[in-house]
Amino acid sequence: MSLQNSRNDKIQVIRTQPNQSLGCSIIDADGREVPITEDMIQAACRELEKRLVKPAEQK
Repeated sequence: MSLQNSRNDKIQVIRTQPNQSLGCSIIDADGREVPITEDMIQAACRELEKRLVKPAEQK
């Protein structure tokens, strides 16, 4: 068995509604289970992009 990806590997893309649970959860500060949604992931990605520091140009 090879650990490298094969050209025959297929990636399945699952389309969800914006607030549909993705089947995983986080536990909040009060110990409640909170489903993770597509909107939550998109918001986290936007926040990370804002904080991205671009590398300095090398001369």
